[in-house]
Amino acid sequence: MRALAILNPNATTTSSRTRDVVLAALSSDLDLEVAETTHRGHAAELSRQARRDGVGLVVAVGGDGTVNEVANGVLDPASPATTVPDVAIIPGGSTNVLARNLGIPESPVEATGLFLDAWRSGRRQRIGLGRLDGRYFTFAAGFGFDADVIRAVEDQRERGRTSTVPLYVRTAVRRFFQQPERRHGSIELVADDGEPVGQLSVVIVTNCTPWTYLGARPLRPTPNADFHGGLDVFGLAGLRLARTLWHVGQMATRRGPRGRDVVSLHDSGHMVLTTDEPQPVQVDGDYIGDRTRVEIAAAPAALRVAY
Repeated sequence: MRALAILNPNATTTSSRTRDVVLAALSSDLDLEVAETTHRGHAAELSRQARRDGVGLVVAVGGDGTVNEVANGVLDPASPATTVPDVAIIPGGSTNVLARNLGIPESPVEATGLFLDAWRSGRRQRIGLGRLDGRYFTFAAGFGFDADVIRAVEDQRERGRTSTVPLYVRTAVRRFFQQPERRHGSIELVADDGEPVGQLSVVIVTNCTPWTYLGARPLRPTPNADFHGGLDVFGLAGLRLARTLWHVGQMATRRGPRGRDVVSLHDSGHMVLTTDEPQPVQVDGDYIGDRTRVEIAAAPAALRVAY
């Protein structure tokens, strides 16, 4: 089987020695080519070309951003190839949300062992994704405050800071108090052609749970989300300090946030988010710009993962 391993050389938790061990193990079972990413979007370009070339498997060695790009590359509808490669995930980022939600070990070596066992036995799983304005996300998309935090963290990473849990926490606190209006938001949500829900400050859309992790602690704004269902939504009307802290605490429980200022939707197929002033948008933890309107849809059983 022809396979392409796409490595992010800047992945937070993968050393060159570990990558050598992983690649040696993969090469024992696969006709393996290896490519390192050099710029943002490169993993998507490489995966898109792999599909055109008839490669049967793309292995993402990196964090959630690398996995997102690989998914978008192999699923690119503009590709003339009819067969979509399988995907494998060897975690190497700081959080690895998708891998952890699938039960893939955080250790790259153990994850490689799990994949090889799945590959030899023919074990594959199809998972549902989401699409935001045509871009797939593998676990979550956000509009508003959470994307604003990610944008600020990315600014600091470009200046040389390392992505860590304390960096995210400090940035979230700082950006919270810098919001121009915390009593109510400006985002309007219309899901499945239902009634509009307005004045939201943050909207998080997921296809699985947890949404993210603070170290070992999972956060579940949408505790009923499932890879085999539609999309779940958490929305928060306003960012009042006491209520926001309360809801963040609820995310650490299995029931998730609840209350009169919380919007919770389960198993939605389509939604539109609009706002008068541009708001930041993120997919799978990557800031992708500011927009006044986004359209999000479920993509059932879109990706086949070997694990």
